[in-house]
Formats: sequence, structure tokens, C-alpha cells
Amino acid sequence: MSDFAVYSLAVGGGELALAPVPGTSGSYPCDLAVVQAWGPAIVLSMTTMSELEQFGAGQFGEDLLDAGIAWLHLPVPDFGVPRQLDWSKVRDSVFEHLSAGRRVLVHCKGGCGRSGMIVLRLMIAAGEDPDAALMRLRRARLCAVETLAQLEWARRG
Repeated sequence: MSDFAVYSLAVGGGELALAPVPGTSGSYPCDLAVVQAWGPAIVLSMTTMSELEQFGAGQFGEDLLDAGIAWLHLPVPDFGVPRQLDWSKVRDSVFEHLSAGRRVLVHCKGGCGRSGMIVLRLMIAAGEDPDAALMRLRRARLCAVETLAQLEWARRG
């Protein structure tokens, strides 16, 4: 049994969730099974490839694609913010899934900072008040959004 968890919120007609990188429980296959059972239409990976490999998840993108789950690899250094990201393209892709009632999973190394930053920005883009969205997000995942730079990036909506 894996202690890997997915932290989900209703957003934009679907479900938006954050999680750590599969493999953090000590078993990549078990964590992958949790992700697949949750049933995302798309997964956004905010980790670097070396972080994926560190937890035995170097083939995570391929495993998702093999399971019929779309994958976007958007690597951002730990505790960092995106520097080169076509936000409108990412946002539109996510909202296409959410508005159809689908599930979207965002993960980083611990399921806190980078994934929380993206989830918060999506919540704000969906029309939520930034402060209320942060409070709601942190009720689901207390550690969501770890740095002031991440909070400032997310608040751009």
C-alpha cells in the first residue's frame, strides 16, 4: 500500500489536483497506480528530468502516454518559478479539460511549491479571488505555494 496522495479541488467544472512526484513513497509502480486510478486526462510535471529520475520516475511521461493520459513536461527548478512558459497555451489546455468535467493533475517533487503555484494560478484564472483561492488550496494541501516568488507568479492569474 502506497502513502502517495493526490490532493484534489473542484475548479472550472472539473477537478484540479496536486501531488508529489510518483516514487516518493518508495515505490514508483504503486504511486503510478494511484495516479492512474485517480484518472487524470492530463498531467503537468513541474519537475526536472533529474528529479523524476531520482525517484525512479524517469519514464513517467511514457507510462502516462501508454495509459492514454496526456502529459506536459514543464520543468522548473525546485523552489523556482517558470521563466520560459507559454502560460496562455498551458492555461487553455488545462481549461479545455476542466470545462469538459475532466481531471487535471499537477505535480512537483513534494506536491507543494511548484504544483501549488500552478494550481493557484489556474484557480485565479478560473475567476476565484486570489486570497480565497489560496486559503481553499491550503485547506486541501497546507504546504501549497512555498515562496514569495511563487505566490507573486501565481497571482498574475
